[in-house]
Amino acid sequence: MTIRVRQVAAACALGAALTACGAPSAPHASRPAPSAPSAAVSRPPTLAPGPAGLTPVFKNGPRVGGKTVALTFDADMTADEGPRAAKGEHFDNPQLISTLRALKVPATVFMTGRWADEYPAEARAIGRDPQFEIANHSYSHYAFTGDCYGLPTVAPDRMKADVERAYTAFKKAGVPNAMPYFRFPGGCYDRQALKTLSAVGVTAVQWDVVSGDAFATDSDAVAQQVLEGVKPGSVVVMHCTRSAAPATERAVRMVVPELRKKGYRFVKVSELIGATGQHR
Repeated sequence: MTIRVRQVAAACALGAALTACGAPSAPHASRPAPSAPSAAVSRPPTLAPGPAGLTPVFKNGPRVGGKTVALTFDADMTADEGPRAAKGEHFDNPQLISTLRALKVPATVFMTGRWADEYPAEARAIGRDPQFEIANHSYSHYAFTGDCYGLPTVAPDRMKADVERAYTAFKKAGVPNAMPYFRFPGGCYDRQALKTLSAVGVTAVQWDVVSGDAFATDSDAVAQQVLEGVKPGSVVVMHCTRSAAPATERAVRMVVPELRKKGYRFVKVSELIGATGQHR
């Protein structure tokens, strides 16, 4: 998918249904447990519920205390894109995942359940690689509000089931410990959506840097937009979809060394949340 951003005026054209990534190779009682964690696995940090118990929203980590940045990649595939995949459209990007591995860049992949169903071996490989963590991007990549960049919408009474269905898809694919983080399709949410998902026990993860990689063909422009936007604690939203974000892999190869020259350290979203001092 290509992420649609409601809060950020980005110099990029974000498409309606974005596409995906991948490469083989005070506690909330109901927080999602897509697979039973072993005793040795520590509980991932999540934010405490917001006002009136609403699902908390995380946009960036601490601005002080060190230069950290999280690169996140949306592995999008909508519920009705199966025929396009059957005709040969690629909703994954194995080369991007290979590049992240080669550069030793930790990353968080926000995956739709439909994508995991289409590419189970790739989902499993990413999920079992300690360099990455998989988080929830809904099952169907349908919007959780109306008027969200033309995306179809999920009925309010189906939102919780849609998120839980994605966790089930991850487990079926062999992902051992999907994270209790959720990214709204298109980045669109409202109070009703936050209230509805509070029962799932996730932290909603947005971003503060839009890469502009959706449907972009100019890797230099994507890299420049990221480099100009990153601050300590930033969460960068990108995509790993060959068909919808063909410039991303090359842009990453430019961004990573430049940010390292500036003293940045790449981390997963879980580390940024854990560093806020407000996690539970």
